[in-house]
Amino acid sequence: MNSPPRRRLTSLPGNSQRLDGGAMFGNAPRALWSRWLEPDEQNRVPLACRTLLSIEPDGRHVLYETGIGSFLEPRLAARYGVVESRHVLLDSLRAVGLDHSDIDQIVLSHLHFDHAGGLLAPWEKGSAPRLLFPRARFVVGQRAWQRASSPHPRDRASFIPALQGLLEQSGRLELVAPPDAAEVLGPGFRFHESDGHTPGLLLTEIPMPGGPLVFAGDLIPGTPWIHLPITMGYDRYPELLIDEKREVLTSLEERSGRLFYTHDPRVAISGVRLDPQGRFHPTEARPEFRDLVT
Repeated sequence: MNSPPRRRLTSLPGNSQRLDGGAMFGNAPRALWSRWLEPDEQNRVPLACRTLLSIEPDGRHVLYETGIGSFLEPRLAARYGVVESRHVLLDSLRAVGLDHSDIDQIVLSHLHFDHAGGLLAPWEKGSAPRLLFPRARFVVGQRAWQRASSPHPRDRASFIPALQGLLEQSGRLELVAPPDAAEVLGPGFRFHESDGHTPGLLLTEIPMPGGPLVFAGDLIPGTPWIHLPITMGYDRYPELLIDEKREVLTSLEERSGRLFYTHDPRVAISGVRLDPQGRFHPTEARPEFRDLVT
């Protein structure tokens, strides 16, 4: 008897970045964070912009975020430390036998350009921005959408001015309000929200037999940020973010769950362990992976 089809997960590298280490680690001293990520001569640390591909049992191709892509003009790409000039996510999709036109749904944790810029075609001089992924439905949290629509002066530069209009014009935009909206993905999924990094950050909990996998976006962008006091200078409300992290990590540790990391240059997925001193640690850390069956 043939086994029923199961969900298959694959991590997909997007364009990588180098950003200021002090900004990425908030109030943590350089002597501490430089042990985790080695800075270059400009004090910048290496960062991934990793996405997650899920091939669902019903055949749908679901993509979690799209990374930064290559939509920025060269001057801005250099300012934001984008390493590659090509759209790396498109190469990563081709490496697993897919084209951007094969994607059915894209779930965006929020609309900062390093998580949503890959929705756009590569920059061309004199050309207006245009969307890729012609068949995909774009899933965005309502509150994350509102923040992008009316950003604070502190984070206005983190959004792409043309993107929301393009998403609306596509006719394929789905705004969701957790927790009662996960049916857009199917049975067993859960959405949660976080406000510490940016209001309305959408966390997706993907069901797995041994325990859930949480796509936490910038709530916990990599293994160094598992440590509760470590936050980014980009976070809007650091103390709130620490409380939100504690809640997510405690729940995952109790349920043998795992985290998917968007920005960690070396680790794509790990478990979570709480030590007797009340500190969280990554466990069973894995680099890029392909066809993880759930």
